[in-house]
Amino acid sequence: MTIRTTFRSGTETCATWLTLPAGAGPHPVVLLIHGGGATHSMMLDQYERWFSAAGLAVVAFDFRHLGESGGTPRQLMSIRRYFEDIDAALAFIRDRPELDASRVALWGTSFGASHVVATAARRYDISAAVVQCPILQGRAPALRSGLGHLMRFTVPIFSDLIRGALGLGRHYVQIVGRPGELAFVNRPGAYDGWMSVVPGGVTFDGRIAAGAGLSMLFYDAAAQARRVRCPLLVCVSDREDLMDPAIAVRVARAAPRGEAIHYPTDHFEVYHPPFVDRIVADQTAFLVKHLHP
Repeated sequence: MTIRTTFRSGTETCATWLTLPAGAGPHPVVLLIHGGGATHSMMLDQYERWFSAAGLAVVAFDFRHLGESGGTPRQLMSIRRYFEDIDAALAFIRDRPELDASRVALWGTSFGASHVVATAARRYDISAAVVQCPILQGRAPALRSGLGHLMRFTVPIFSDLIRGALGLGRHYVQIVGRPGELAFVNRPGAYDGWMSVVPGGVTFDGRIAAGAGLSMLFYDAAAQARRVRCPLLVCVSDREDLMDPAIAVRVARAAPRGEAIHYPTDHFEVYHPPFVDRIVADQTAFLVKHLHP
Protein backbone atom coordinates (compact mmCIF):
# COMPACT_ATOMS: atom_id res chain seq x y z
CA MET A 1 0.00 0.00 0.00
CA THR A 2 1.43 3.38 -1.02
CA ILE A 3 0.17 6.59 0.57
CA ARG A 4 0.72 9.90 -1.24
CA THR A 5 1.43 12.59 1.36
CA THR A 6 3.82 15.51 2.03
CA PHE A 7 6.28 16.82 4.57
CA ARG A 8 7.52 20.34 5.20
CA SER A 9 11.04 21.42 4.34
CA GLY A 10 11.79 25.08 4.94
CA THR A 11 8.76 27.03 3.76
CA GLU A 12 7.79 24.50 1.10
CA THR A 13 6.37 20.98 0.93
CA CYS A 14 7.97 17.89 -0.51
CA ALA A 15 5.73 15.41 -2.31
CA THR A 16 6.12 12.11 -0.46
CA TRP A 17 5.25 8.47 -1.06
CA LEU A 18 4.99 6.14 1.94
CA THR A 19 4.80 2.42 1.13
CA LEU A 20 3.98 0.03 3.98
CA PRO A 21 4.58 -3.71 4.02
CA ALA A 22 2.05 -6.26 5.22
CA GLY A 23 1.73 -6.83 8.95
CA ALA A 24 1.78 -4.68 12.04
CA GLY A 25 4.35 -1.96 12.54
CA PRO A 26 6.41 -0.20 13.48
CA HIS A 27 8.41 -1.18 10.40
CA PRO A 28 12.06 -0.58 9.54
CA VAL A 29 12.37 2.01 6.79
CA VAL A 30 14.31 2.57 3.57
CA LEU A 31 14.52 6.21 2.47
CA LEU A 32 14.96 6.43 -1.31
CA ILE A 33 17.06 9.29 -2.68
CA HIS A 34 16.97 9.83 -6.43
CA GLY A 35 19.64 11.13 -8.79
CA GLY A 36 20.33 14.69 -9.92
CA GLY A 37 17.25 16.35 -11.38
CA ALA A 38 15.28 13.08 -11.32
CA THR A 39 11.84 12.61 -9.77
CA HIS A 40 9.79 9.88 -8.12
CA SER A 41 8.03 9.13 -11.40
CA MET A 42 11.31 7.84 -12.84
CA MET A 43 11.05 4.20 -11.75
CA LEU A 44 11.23 4.57 -7.97
CA ASP A 45 7.92 2.75 -7.69
CA GLN A 46 9.59 -0.56 -8.57
CA TYR A 47 11.95 -0.27 -5.59
CA GLU A 48 9.00 0.56 -3.35
CA ARG A 49 7.33 -2.69 -4.40
CA TRP A 50 10.43 -4.84 -4.07
CA PHE A 51 11.59 -3.57 -0.70
CA SER A 52 8.11 -3.54 0.85
CA ALA A 53 7.63 -7.16 -0.26
CA ALA A 54 10.63 -7.97 1.96
CA GLY A 55 8.92 -6.43 4.99
CA LEU A 56 10.48 -2.96 4.76
CA ALA A 57 8.58 0.32 4.74
CA VAL A 58 9.74 2.71 2.02
CA VAL A 59 9.69 6.51 1.94
CA ALA A 60 10.37 8.35 -1.31
CA PHE A 61 10.09 12.03 -2.13
CA ASP A 62 10.77 14.69 -4.74
CA PHE A 63 13.33 17.30 -3.77
CA ARG A 64 12.05 20.85 -3.57
CA HIS A 65 11.89 22.69 -6.90
CA LEU A 66 11.50 19.39 -8.76
CA GLY A 67 8.66 17.11 -9.79
CA GLU A 68 5.55 17.34 -7.62
CA SER A 69 7.22 19.25 -4.79
CA GLY A 70 6.91 22.97 -4.16
CA GLY A 71 9.57 25.61 -4.50
CA THR A 72 10.43 28.37 -6.93
CA PRO A 73 12.31 28.84 -9.12
CA ARG A 74 11.64 25.51 -10.72
CA GLN A 75 14.41 23.08 -11.65
CA LEU A 76 16.81 24.38 -9.02
CA MET A 77 19.49 21.98 -7.75
CA SER A 78 20.99 23.03 -4.42
CA ILE A 79 23.23 20.80 -2.31
CA ARG A 80 22.29 22.72 0.84
CA ARG A 81 18.58 22.32 0.13
CA TYR A 82 19.06 18.64 -0.71
CA PHE A 83 20.45 18.03 2.78
CA GLU A 84 17.64 20.06 4.33
CA ASP A 85 15.10 17.93 2.47
CA ILE A 86 16.76 14.68 3.53
CA ASP A 87 16.80 15.81 7.16
CA ALA A 88 13.13 16.79 6.85
CA ALA A 89 12.35 13.33 5.43
CA LEU A 90 14.10 11.70 8.41
CA ALA A 91 12.06 13.92 10.75
CA PHE A 92 8.92 12.78 8.89
CA ILE A 93 9.92 9.17 9.59
CA ARG A 94 10.36 9.92 13.30
CA ASP A 95 6.83 11.38 13.44
CA ARG A 96 5.07 8.36 11.90
CA PRO A 97 4.02 5.76 14.48
CA GLU A 98 3.96 2.97 11.90
CA LEU A 99 7.68 3.53 11.21
CA ASP A 100 10.63 2.55 13.40
CA ALA A 101 13.03 5.49 13.42
CA SER A 102 15.69 3.36 15.11
CA ARG A 103 15.96 1.19 11.97
CA VAL A 104 16.39 3.52 8.98
CA ALA A 105 18.45 2.84 5.87
CA LEU A 106 19.35 5.23 3.08
CA TRP A 107 19.24 4.10 -0.55
CA GLY A 108 20.64 6.30 -3.30
CA THR A 109 20.99 5.96 -7.03
CA SER A 110 23.27 7.90 -9.39
CA PHE A 111 23.95 11.37 -7.95
CA GLY A 112 21.68 10.49 -5.02
CA ALA A 113 24.51 8.20 -3.88
CA SER A 114 26.53 11.31 -3.01
CA HIS A 115 23.79 12.53 -0.69
CA VAL A 116 23.54 9.09 0.93
CA VAL A 117 27.25 8.90 1.68
CA ALA A 118 27.43 12.51 2.88
CA THR A 119 24.34 12.10 5.09
CA ALA A 120 25.56 8.82 6.58
CA ALA A 121 28.88 10.54 7.31
CA ARG A 122 27.30 13.37 9.31
CA ARG A 123 24.49 11.53 11.14
CA TYR A 124 24.60 8.83 13.81
CA ASP A 125 21.03 7.57 13.37
CA ILE A 126 21.44 5.70 10.07
CA SER A 127 21.40 1.90 10.36
CA ALA A 128 22.58 1.03 6.84
CA ALA A 129 23.17 2.60 3.44
CA VAL A 130 23.03 1.34 -0.14
CA VAL A 131 24.18 3.09 -3.32
CA GLN A 132 23.97 1.95 -6.93
CA CYS A 133 25.54 3.29 -10.15
CA PRO A 134 26.99 5.91 -7.78
CA ILE A 135 28.14 9.38 -8.83
CA LEU A 136 30.24 10.36 -5.84
CA GLN A 137 31.93 13.50 -7.14
CA GLY A 138 29.78 16.28 -8.58
CA ARG A 139 32.36 17.23 -11.21
CA ALA A 140 32.87 13.67 -12.46
CA PRO A 141 30.22 13.50 -15.24
CA ALA A 142 31.28 16.82 -16.76
CA LEU A 143 34.99 16.02 -16.54
CA ARG A 144 34.43 12.71 -18.34
CA SER A 145 33.63 14.84 -21.41
CA GLY A 146 36.81 16.87 -21.05
CA LEU A 147 37.90 20.21 -19.61
CA GLY A 148 36.76 22.03 -22.75
CA HIS A 149 33.22 20.81 -22.18
CA LEU A 150 33.36 22.04 -18.59
CA MET A 151 34.57 25.48 -19.66
CA ARG A 152 31.51 25.92 -21.88
CA PHE A 153 29.45 26.33 -18.71
CA THR A 154 31.34 29.38 -17.46
CA VAL A 155 29.01 31.93 -19.08
CA PRO A 156 25.72 30.07 -18.32
CA ILE A 157 26.73 29.52 -14.67
CA PHE A 158 27.62 33.14 -13.94
CA SER A 159 24.71 34.42 -15.99
CA ASP A 160 22.35 32.32 -13.87
CA LEU A 161 23.96 33.41 -10.59
CA ILE A 162 23.67 37.08 -11.54
CA ARG A 163 20.09 36.71 -12.73
CA GLY A 164 19.18 34.88 -9.53
CA ALA A 165 20.74 37.61 -7.36
CA LEU A 166 18.77 40.26 -9.27
CA GLY A 167 15.50 38.34 -9.04
CA LEU A 168 15.32 37.77 -12.78
CA GLY A 169 14.37 34.60 -14.63
CA ARG A 170 16.98 31.88 -14.33
CA HIS A 171 19.40 30.78 -17.05
CA TYR A 172 18.68 27.11 -17.75
CA VAL A 173 20.74 24.41 -19.41
CA GLN A 174 19.92 20.77 -20.07
CA ILE A 175 20.82 18.12 -17.52
CA VAL A 176 21.53 15.49 -20.15
CA GLY A 177 22.07 15.70 -23.88
CA ARG A 178 23.71 14.05 -26.82
CA PRO A 179 27.45 14.32 -27.57
CA GLY A 180 28.37 17.90 -28.47
CA GLU A 181 25.24 19.44 -26.97
CA LEU A 182 25.45 21.92 -24.11
CA ALA A 183 24.29 19.70 -21.25
CA PHE A 184 25.88 18.82 -17.92
CA VAL A 185 26.01 15.20 -19.07
CA ASN A 186 26.54 14.58 -22.79
CA ARG A 187 28.40 11.28 -22.86
CA PRO A 188 27.57 8.86 -25.68
CA GLY A 189 24.41 6.95 -24.80
CA ALA A 190 23.59 9.13 -21.78
CA TYR A 191 20.53 10.77 -23.32
CA ASP A 192 18.96 7.50 -24.43
CA GLY A 193 19.85 5.90 -21.09
CA TRP A 194 18.28 8.76 -19.16
CA MET A 195 15.10 8.65 -21.20
CA SER A 196 14.88 4.89 -20.64
CA VAL A 197 13.92 5.57 -17.01
CA VAL A 198 11.19 8.06 -17.96
CA PRO A 199 7.95 6.06 -18.29
CA GLY A 200 5.63 6.63 -21.21
CA GLY A 201 3.15 9.39 -20.53
CA VAL A 202 5.46 11.16 -18.04
CA THR A 203 6.60 14.65 -19.00
CA PHE A 204 10.17 15.18 -17.89
CA ASP A 205 11.56 18.70 -17.51
CA GLY A 206 15.18 18.26 -18.52
CA ARG A 207 16.31 21.78 -17.63
CA ILE A 208 18.34 22.80 -14.61
CA ALA A 209 19.35 26.25 -13.37
CA ALA A 210 22.93 26.60 -14.60
CA GLY A 211 24.29 28.06 -11.36
CA ALA A 212 24.01 24.65 -9.75
CA GLY A 213 27.08 23.65 -11.70
CA LEU A 214 29.35 25.77 -9.50
CA SER A 215 28.48 23.99 -6.25
CA MET A 216 28.59 20.62 -8.01
CA LEU A 217 32.23 21.18 -8.96
CA PHE A 218 33.28 21.29 -5.31
CA TYR A 219 30.94 18.56 -4.01
CA ASP A 220 33.01 15.48 -3.21
CA ALA A 221 31.06 12.93 -1.18
CA ALA A 222 33.75 10.31 -1.83
CA ALA A 223 36.09 12.20 0.48
CA GLN A 224 33.64 11.67 3.37
CA ALA A 225 33.47 7.87 3.10
CA ARG A 226 35.83 7.24 6.01
CA ARG A 227 33.31 8.91 8.35
CA VAL A 228 30.42 6.63 7.39
CA ARG A 229 29.83 4.56 10.52
CA CYS A 230 26.94 2.37 9.35
CA PRO A 231 27.23 -0.66 7.02
CA LEU A 232 27.54 0.62 3.45
CA LEU A 233 26.87 -1.42 0.30
CA VAL A 234 28.33 0.01 -2.90
CA CYS A 235 26.89 -1.54 -6.07
CA VAL A 236 29.63 -0.84 -8.61
CA SER A 237 28.84 -0.62 -12.31
CA ASP A 238 32.08 -1.88 -13.85
CA ARG A 239 31.25 -0.30 -17.22
CA GLU A 240 30.22 3.00 -15.63
CA ASP A 241 30.53 5.77 -18.22
CA LEU A 242 29.72 8.86 -16.11
CA MET A 243 32.40 8.39 -13.44
CA ASP A 244 35.51 6.29 -13.03
CA PRO A 245 34.19 3.17 -11.22
CA ALA A 246 37.46 3.03 -9.29
CA ILE A 247 36.11 5.95 -7.21
CA ALA A 248 33.17 3.80 -6.08
CA VAL A 249 35.55 0.99 -5.15
CA ARG A 250 37.67 3.40 -3.09
CA VAL A 251 34.58 4.59 -1.22
CA ALA A 252 33.68 1.02 -0.29
CA ARG A 253 37.22 0.44 0.96
CA ALA A 254 37.41 3.72 2.87
CA ALA A 255 34.13 3.26 4.75
CA PRO A 256 34.88 1.31 7.96
CA ARG A 257 31.97 -1.10 7.29
CA GLY A 258 31.85 -0.78 3.52
CA GLU A 259 31.58 -3.54 0.96
CA ALA A 260 31.37 -3.55 -2.82
CA ILE A 261 29.56 -5.83 -5.24
CA HIS A 262 30.50 -5.57 -8.91
CA TYR A 263 28.11 -5.80 -11.87
CA PRO A 264 28.93 -5.83 -15.62
CA THR A 265 26.67 -2.83 -16.26
CA ASP A 266 26.84 0.77 -17.41
CA HIS A 267 25.15 3.66 -15.62
CA PHE A 268 21.61 2.97 -16.84
CA GLU A 269 21.44 -0.81 -17.26
CA VAL A 270 21.04 -1.17 -13.49
CA TYR A 271 17.38 -0.10 -13.74
CA HIS A 272 16.36 -2.73 -16.29
CA PRO A 273 16.29 -6.52 -16.71
CA PRO A 274 18.25 -8.67 -16.61
CA PHE A 275 20.56 -6.85 -14.20
CA VAL A 276 18.02 -5.12 -11.99
CA ASP A 277 16.73 -8.41 -10.55
CA ARG A 278 20.17 -9.50 -9.39
CA ILE A 279 21.09 -6.06 -8.05
CA VAL A 280 17.87 -5.63 -6.07
CA ALA A 281 18.18 -9.15 -4.66
CA ASP A 282 21.63 -8.29 -3.31
CA GLN A 283 20.39 -4.96 -1.94
CA THR A 284 17.37 -6.58 -0.29
CA ALA A 285 19.51 -9.22 1.38
CA PHE A 286 21.81 -6.51 2.71
CA LEU A 287 18.92 -4.37 4.00
CA VAL A 288 17.14 -7.31 5.63
CA LYS A 289 20.39 -8.35 7.34
CA HIS A 290 20.89 -4.94 8.93
CA LEU A 291 17.29 -3.75 9.48
CA HIS A 292 15.80 -7.04 10.75
CA PRO A 293 12.22 -6.73 9.47
